[in-house]
Amino acid sequence: MTKVFVNLPTTDLERSKAFYTALGCEINPLFTDENAACVVWAEDIFFMVLKREFFATFTDKPIADPNEVAQVSVSFSRDSREDVDDILAKGLAAGGTEPKPAQDYGFMYSRDLDDPDGNSLGFLFMTEEAVENGPEHVAEQSTGS
Repeated sequence: MTKVFVNLPTTDLERSKAFYTALGCEINPLFTDENAACVVWAEDIFFMVLKREFFATFTDKPIADPNEVAQVSVSFSRDSREDVDDILAKGLAAGGTEPKPAQDYGFMYSRDLDDPDGNSLGFLFMTEEAVENGPEHVAEQSTGS
């Protein structure tokens, strides 16, 4: 089974751990120390939140400031629009920010959440019909084409 590890830079490791636990994640203590925290998002999805200085030891490239540039945005599906709104409320209460208004395409509802370091997370709900048949099919059905 493939496991996904997303590395995210942070300027404040304790703040990051508090933010992600507020979203419902757990911290794996076996892979957490003073330089990094292993955030368990799902059984096979993990965020490695790394202090910027430690992150820099893994690459010769400069580490982008996620408050200034977007290098990656990780998105997660949710079971309903209410689930999207619920996780955004938790993230905003834990110090995150919503960089733009919700997007409602009828077949898909999405909202973005930046963690306190500016790393971008997306949360979306897509109707089962769109998942199974694609957004064009949903658009055709709504216009009667």
